[in-house]
Amino acid sequence: MPLTPAVQDVIDRLAAARAVPTVRAADADSAHALADQLVAAGITAFEFTATTPGWEGLVEHWTGSRPDVLVGLGTVTSAEIAETGLASGARFLVSPFQVPEVRPVADDADRLFVEGGHSPTEIRAAALRGVAKLYPAHVGGIPYLKSLLSVLPGARIMATGGVGVEQAGEWLAAGAFSVSIGSDLTAHGNVREAGERLQRQL
Repeated sequence: MPLTPAVQDVIDRLAAARAVPTVRAADADSAHALADQLVAAGITAFEFTATTPGWEGLVEHWTGSRPDVLVGLGTVTSAEIAETGLASGARFLVSPFQVPEVRPVADDADRLFVEGGHSPTEIRAAALRGVAKLYPAHVGGIPYLKSLLSVLPGARIMATGGVGVEQAGEWLAAGAFSVSIGSDLTAHGNVREAGERLQRQL
């Protein structure tokens, strides 16, 4: 399907960022602090998740105060969450699996929806809409990504789930459009240092 200029602009910014960390925390203050450290490390795109309490205020604050950072909403599992996320200012939506009812919501708002999947059929359908999320990426790993790309050449695939900071460069070299890093960013305590290590691989 043809992509609108607004959707293409977001895709271009994601392509430039190459890494889209998942900012997930137990509360809004912790998520805000995590996002601050990532941006200080040079990260230019990330997603808050709809599983973080107070995520609506986080999205609204960051999209309103930092237009230089591309902020999306992840773990979008319903049309209602999608609508609230877009109303809060999310520039893109991300789901871990197929959520057909979110597609028209994103289309009506002229926003990118990065839909999750794992099978070739699911990845193809999502990639035709702009960017597909391969989840969980560690199931099958890089060899599976290469297999997908062999039958879906040119597909934009965001590898997510089990992708660590130190493996980001390998996934990108194998053809991933971008990588999304989650828990590994906080695994060793120093989030900014982890973000800087990630940046060096992009």
